[in-house]
Amino acid sequence: MPLRLLHTADWQIGRVFSQFEPDDAAALFEARFASVERIAALANAHAVDAVLVAGDVFDAQTVADKTIRRLFQAMQAYAGTWLLLPGNHDAALAESVWTRAQRLGVLPAHMRACLEPRVQIINERFALLPAPLMQRHTYDDLTRWFDEAETPAHLPRVGLAHGSVQGVLAEDIDSANPIAADRATHARLDYLALGDWHGCKQIDARTWYAGTHEPERFKDNDPGHCLLVEIDGPGSAQQVQQLRCGRYRWQTLEASVQVASDLDSVTQQLSALGADDVLQLHVAGLTDLAGQRRLQHAIDDARARVRALVATTHALSLQPTPEDLDALHADGYVGEVLQTLRDEQAGADGERARDALVILAQLLDEQRARTTTRAGGPA
Repeated sequence: MPLRLLHTADWQIGRVFSQFEPDDAAALFEARFASVERIAALANAHAVDAVLVAGDVFDAQTVADKTIRRLFQAMQAYAGTWLLLPGNHDAALAESVWTRAQRLGVLPAHMRACLEPRVQIINERFALLPAPLMQRHTYDDLTRWFDEAETPAHLPRVGLAHGSVQGVLAEDIDSANPIAADRATHARLDYLALGDWHGCKQIDARTWYAGTHEPERFKDNDPGHCLLVEIDGPGSAQQVQQLRCGRYRWQTLEASVQVASDLDSVTQQLSALGADDVLQLHVAGLTDLAGQRRLQHAIDDARARVRALVATTHALSLQPTPEDLDALHADGYVGEVLQTLRDEQAGADGERARDALVILAQLLDEQRARTTTRAGGPA
């Protein structure tokens, strides 16, 4: 019977999303627990022998006791073996989130924190070689001991580590916590389960990053999965299958507006978003006041539908047309101010001029609406 494992990582339970409005931040905080519950359900559905969590189970050593308790409650639905590795966010310090969890008594026997670099025989099904981080950053390869580790010949060898595979990931990735690119080969591993890279990524035939279980940043590197791993026996090929466990879709929309059709495209893309979308919007270029109003309406409408939206429009210059000014009844001094603000958008204080132009146009719009209502009687 093949060994069947579920590989996940980078849960970062307790992460705070301060860049969003409070209600959105709270929902994203809760989503990380819900995705753990989905992992437990997948573990049951696929009858796995164990779940491997390759580091950064918690976002910080200082998460609340309630958060610790809630996580282990979310894991209870799968009664099989959980193997939890400390990463750089929750390193196995002398006093850590792991020692707190032990004092709270929330770690049952089937949920095992791998706090030491030693071979563990798991349910007589495989040999686990964990490389826990004992501090946030190290410049030594903590998986080096795998090469010399002795394990029973009849059991598959499975490595569990958290760090950066050297020479494979993006050049700008943090170089601390290095892992040799050929570790699986040199250590005769049947599978090396990695964490730290938040997207799903295959390094070689036996080495994978699972990625974070629930997306939490605007980076298109295939997050929101766990990996189902099947190994027929020591030295045999394994099968790896992506399983979706994340809920929210984090995406970035960058648009350059020059003509009306560009604005059409932006509003259409915004209208296609739904309740499970988290959007970062950047709009640049130029538009008239009517276009700006239309864009703002589309953003406000999308914000009411999506889970969270962050919009940046300071690079969008406003160019009021004569028709805009006529519609605002911006003659005399007010018209001169509007023209001045329009011209100053190209200067060193352009962002402030643009914001002032938007505010002034909105005030004039409101004044015009009130005047029209009074002239026509009660609305």
